[in-house]
Amino acid sequence: MSEPEPTATQPGKLLSVLGVAFGLAGSVGGTIGAGILRTPGLVAAQLHTPSVVLLAWLVGGLYALLGAICIAELAASLPRAGGWYVYAEQAFGRRAGWLVGWTDWLAHCIGLAWVATTVGELLAEWIPANTAATWQGRALALLVLGLFSAVQLLGVRAGGASQELLSLVKAVAFLGLAAASFALPPVVPAVSTAADPADLLQQGPAVAIGAVLALQAVITTFDGWASPVYFAEEFSDPSRDLPRSLIGGVLAVLALYLLINAALLHVLPIGVLSEANLPAADAARSVLGQRGGQVISAVALISLLGLINTVVMAAPRILFGLSRDQLMPAALSGVNPGGTPTAALVLTSGCAAVLVLAGSFDHLLGMGAFLYVALPLSGIAAQLWLRRQQPELPRPFLSWGYPLTPWLVGAGSLAFLIGAMVSDTADSLLALALVGAGGIAGESWQRLQPKAGS
Repeated sequence: MSEPEPTATQPGKLLSVLGVAFGLAGSVGGTIGAGILRTPGLVAAQLHTPSVVLLAWLVGGLYALLGAICIAELAASLPRAGGWYVYAEQAFGRRAGWLVGWTDWLAHCIGLAWVATTVGELLAEWIPANTAATWQGRALALLVLGLFSAVQLLGVRAGGASQELLSLVKAVAFLGLAAASFALPPVVPAVSTAADPADLLQQGPAVAIGAVLALQAVITTFDGWASPVYFAEEFSDPSRDLPRSLIGGVLAVLALYLLINAALLHVLPIGVLSEANLPAADAARSVLGQRGGQVISAVALISLLGLINTVVMAAPRILFGLSRDQLMPAALSGVNPGGTPTAALVLTSGCAAVLVLAGSFDHLLGMGAFLYVALPLSGIAAQLWLRRQQPELPRPFLSWGYPLTPWLVGAGSLAFLIGAMVSDTADSLLALALVGAGGIAGESWQRLQPKAGS
């Protein structure tokens, strides 16, 4: 695939130099983290039957696919930098846009800090035990943040190339692990560990609750598929490339997740899988012996590095969009010759670094999870509203199965949002308080701005 020709660099303007290869890499890189190494055990613990486990992953992937189909319409219609903010602002006005943009950026910063900290801890494990210390993990986390920020400062070409490379290495690593697992003889299923489907149906409510919990875990592992929308303005042909990136990215991740789970079920009895905290490590030890744990640490590291690159690249585009629309200080819309919003990048990485140094993620992760669940719901609401209120809006791509598709996704998103509030009420309320604080800050900023013509 030939690389799109760049546009001329202009002050405050991003470069339209990205194509489908980057879009697919962004979707894969923004989705696949270390969660897939752990989540299969959580799902198996709830469902107990190999075929039902695979069905849960298929259903979760189809749910993500429906979301991608819906958001592809918005992304192709409104190819502007800023992510979910763009759609909320177009549908519901500037105040709603600011709230969604602030929420989105805050969630990105929390996620970035946590992933960087996890990478630092993984790297610190390779330091000899007699010299390892807590501060070294944080120092390594800050070093990784600085490294990826420096890559982004080089420009969108460097950032895009690093994303494509990391996503490719990540996919190859998981495919290699799956292939090696399938090379082993299949495990002999133990009758006592796998429940009969008829018995499961008779258990009624308990099975339903387990299925819901399993689907929550699966769908959380698919989070990140919407990463290409943050770069909508930088695609050379957004009306074509964005739908292909979003839908193709989800399909690629779904295929990989199904393959990984099938490989795990091939080498691990369902009872062992359901009790494993890190089933991928158990599978790797079956293939490579004691070195398997080290291999999984390396795979986890590769996965998280690709995720860091995606977030470091995406989050500044949120600030850029807000600033260009005069919802934040004008300095944040400054773009360097390579096409990177420099001040927005520095602010994002700086905020994440402060959170790394703070060191406590118990409540931050709960708040971040709540915010991430709420964002797709804002996009679905915007799509339904814009279809009704702005039928004249150009739509190069139309959602398949409308209006059933967005209503299904919206109902699912709302259910998960309610579930997050019920299961973690305190952190959900804290998250709402942060959103409210952002709303007050945004309103204050708007009141301080000079009126037009004054």
